[in-house]
Amino acid sequence: MDQKKAGVLLSYGQTVLSTLISLVYTPVMLRLLGQSEYGTYTLVNGFISNLSLMSFGLGSAYVRYYARYEASEGEDGVAKINGMFMVIFLCIGAASLMVGSVLVANVHNIFSAKLTPAEVETARILMALLVVNIAVSFPCSVFTSYITAKEQFLFQRLISMIRTVLSPIVMLPLLLMGLGSVSLVLATLVLSVVTDASSIWYCVRKQKMRMTFGRFDWGLLREMGGFSFFIFLNMIIDQINWTVDTTILGIVSGTAATAVYGVARGEGDASLTSLFTRVGRIQFMLLMLVLTGFIFVGEPFIEAWGGGEYEGAYPIALLLMAPVTVPLIQNLGIEIQRAKNKHQFRSKVYFFMALFNVAISIPLAMRLGGLGCALGTAISMIVCNGFVMNWYYHRHIGLDMLVFWKSILSIVPSFIPPVLLGMLAVRLHDFAGYAGVLTFALPYCAVYALSVYLLAMNEDERNMVRSIGRKLMRR
Repeated sequence: MDQKKAGVLLSYGQTVLSTLISLVYTPVMLRLLGQSEYGTYTLVNGFISNLSLMSFGLGSAYVRYYARYEASEGEDGVAKINGMFMVIFLCIGAASLMVGSVLVANVHNIFSAKLTPAEVETARILMALLVVNIAVSFPCSVFTSYITAKEQFLFQRLISMIRTVLSPIVMLPLLLMGLGSVSLVLATLVLSVVTDASSIWYCVRKQKMRMTFGRFDWGLLREMGGFSFFIFLNMIIDQINWTVDTTILGIVSGTAATAVYGVARGEGDASLTSLFTRVGRIQFMLLMLVLTGFIFVGEPFIEAWGGGEYEGAYPIALLLMAPVTVPLIQNLGIEIQRAKNKHQFRSKVYFFMALFNVAISIPLAMRLGGLGCALGTAISMIVCNGFVMNWYYHRHIGLDMLVFWKSILSIVPSFIPPVLLGMLAVRLHDFAGYAGVLTFALPYCAVYALSVYLLAMNEDERNMVRSIGRKLMRR
């Protein structure tokens, strides 16, 4: 089996493994930490993660320039690129350490309005550890990028899977000893150092990675900056959209509200439209199974998973899950934009969406707490992804969005049987705890799958399902 196939299989394996571990480990962590400390942990982690923006999107440029220099100058050219990126990311790491130190020194001024003195002190320690973790990660990212460029996916995925398994094994005993959120971050730092050291060893000893430090190529840096700018802009936007809410909540409402919120959260145009629609239909069928099922038993699932004190996360989760369905079923559009070199518009739209999100989330958070933040994010996503980006796809990318949405909406009638079953089931029975959620989920998934297969899928989609079934039976 080649590296790519092995990497794909391990990637799916890691997704399943991390999901299972999260379902088992996270509820235990929430109960051992308590709402206040988990809120502090979520708040500080989201706040410090903004330092990751200091990479300026340059990490995404490595593979592009690796391929160029390998083709033109061979291993000597790769060594030059490695040295240049290492210098850049060492400087970024040092800068992030200095910026982070200033934040740590001023943590009282940042969060003291709504955090207790004990929570502020915990936040200070967490922030210091997280700053060190991010600072170290910058130069180490050169080695992980090198592994990606060399297509050594097997090693890369194995390291990720091992870390996924080790995280709860290391953290759970520390939590049981009563060491709290500080132990979580400290364990994360140690695991990061171990996995980064493994990547460095693999690059140097197994892949014979070399670095050449010579005259700095400022012209190349300017070129990389131009390539990375819109990637960097997207990073800023994503960071604002998905971490600003916890920061706003921490300042406006304190750690309890933050904790609740943290639990939720090249071809012809006709051919491209056809591909875009085929992929979108499959994604829509899968996502709507999750969304409709969550509508019925999401509340008892959250109570079983996080505890009764997190029941307020249910409406927040719904507000975040529903609008994100649209961009998720249109993910292929991002690649089509890049292929046509028209991805700049999306970055600009998302930039203004992020500003709009902040502008409306602050007053909504003051009035409604976590629900207000989720509402602000939902409104901004609906406007941007539901209307603006669909207009752009139709008018400027060449995708026929009328055909797309007509095909997507033709699936909706197939949801009637499972939804009616769900409405009847929750009216007749109280599905409490994990056992109750499973009691609902298994027959619901079966009815949903059968209904979609018979009423919504076209012949190509049915053939794909039958093909997967035959392969599974042979195995």
